[in-house]
Amino acid sequence: MNQQRFLRRVALVAVLGAALLAGAGAARAAAIEKLHRFLDATKTVRAEFTQTVVSRDARSRQQSSGVMLFARPGKFRWQVDKPYSQLLVGDGERVWMHDPDLRQVTVRRMGDALGSTPAALLAGDGALEKRFALREGGEAEGLEWVEATPRNADTGFERVRIGFAGNELRAMELFDNFGQTTRLSFSRLEKNPTLAPTLFRFTPPAGVDVIGE
Repeated sequence: MNQQRFLRRVALVAVLGAALLAGAGAARAAAIEKLHRFLDATKTVRAEFTQTVVSRDARSRQQSSGVMLFARPGKFRWQVDKPYSQLLVGDGERVWMHDPDLRQVTVRRMGDALGSTPAALLAGDGALEKRFALREGGEAEGLEWVEATPRNADTGFERVRIGFAGNELRAMELFDNFGQTTRLSFSRLEKNPTLAPTLFRFTPPAGVDVIGE
């Protein structure tokens, strides 16, 4: 997977994440109730993540790690530190994707970048069940799972699974339209930390190519 494709996947997963953790809903079962309780009680998050991408044939794997921050509604920061640096910042109006190695920044309006994507899951505007159909995903790997399927078919992914250990968010899995699976494991998750507003601002560095608005 080249760096441009990797950056697009980082963007999709982060924007996948920023959308799901923001809503309220009607009838709630066990894991769905945990998701709603987490959303109701959580305005900001800081967590470390490990991301693994697995191809359809389960042979091709790529792993990365870094730090995720979000501040609802609509602000998030997804910093990949290894194997090389990538940064995705949502400032509430735009989403900025920075690839330092390519000296390139891509920018999109928040509405276009979020919509029914998985970032609408983490840092969205409260319209969770307008954008996703939720159902219980059962227990596996020691976690209780919620499955979220986008109501808009033109999102680039089929479904997302969110895993809880007790009341703690521990994992997400993204199944895209190309048969690939992206698995995220969270650790050192802090709920409602004080996060500096500057973390959710981005100014393109001098000398980089800016694509988009």
